[in-house]
Amino acid sequence: MYEAIVIGVSAGGLAALTAIIPELPGNYQLSVLIVQHQVADASDFLSEYLNEKSSITVQEAIPGEKVLPGNVYIGPPNYHLLVEKNRRISLSVDSKVNYSIPSIDVLFESAADAYQKKLVGVILTGANSDGSQGLKKIKKAGGLTIVQDPVTAEMPEMPKAAINATTVDHILTLRKITQFLKSLSHE
Repeated sequence: MYEAIVIGVSAGGLAALTAIIPELPGNYQLSVLIVQHQVADASDFLSEYLNEKSSITVQEAIPGEKVLPGNVYIGPPNYHLLVEKNRRISLSVDSKVNYSIPSIDVLFESAADAYQKKLVGVILTGANSDGSQGLKKIKKAGGLTIVQDPVTAEMPEMPKAAINATTVDHILTLRKITQFLKSLSHE
């Protein structure tokens, strides 16, 4: 039923992503796109680190590349990550959105347009409100929305902002988010 998952994360993101991505099986049937807030001159450490620990392929997003099932794409620093309607990756150097580039809202909104009800949006730990409007758009398009329980988040502001912005389908701990995402691959 679902074809893609978008994940937005900020402060505390390495630990959160490390709890989820390495648990996804190598034959995972959905595409995963991630925006982690990063400083402009960050290296591709995040994608390399997660790829080393995972059975599923994790890579930095490359413009023009087709979004494929069983792959994790991470937005590079200093670029907005978007999904075009033809399900190809696009990168943009437009202005910061919510003080961030890459911005979670930019990814979520473009992915909602591309995947509609076949999209799952996930907001994890973070210290601002980025992603809340994008999650609202995913919900409006008929997609599934998941937010990390703010009580369990290293930085609860981003999950709280998402919960306040829209009716969220599931508010879960990291462990339960992982289990839920794994279950989606076998539907």
